[in-house]
Amino acid sequence: MNDKLDTFLDNLQEEIFDEAKTVLGSEGFDRWQNPRYRGRMEGCDVHASVTGSCRDTIEIFLKFDHGRVSDASYVTDGCGTSNVCGSFAAELAIGRTPEELSDITGDVILSKLGSLPEEEQHCTTLAAGGIQEALRLYMTGGESGEGDAS
Repeated sequence: MNDKLDTFLDNLQEEIFDEAKTVLGSEGFDRWQNPRYRGRMEGCDVHASVTGSCRDTIEIFLKFDHGRVSDASYVTDGCGTSNVCGSFAAELAIGRTPEELSDITGDVILSKLGSLPEEEQHCTTLAAGGIQEALRLYMTGGESGEGDAS
């Protein structure tokens, strides 16, 4: 009985992974399996939270040193695609000046990721919206806050 269950579960996991590879591409699948930059950052210079049209929320944390982002992280209550996009957004932010952060858009995240089905692309906008809200707060000296990435 255990052999049948183990075989079933192994086959199911393989199907899930194959579907995720199809949806996320190889780089996105790797990031889904091995997320980077995920977690709340203590001592950050700015923290922003945005909620997308899908109702997923992403929080972006940025730390600056000598006028550039020295560290970035994210957390999300969203789907796997939101996690992947948050990870790429944080990676893209590191090393950039505030002016360069304004160039991080959903399209930039999508190009870094490779591809996503159209119905998942809103996650790139959500992650970019988190970066842009954090940038807005940093530039205005505003308190960490919440925005809308719609």
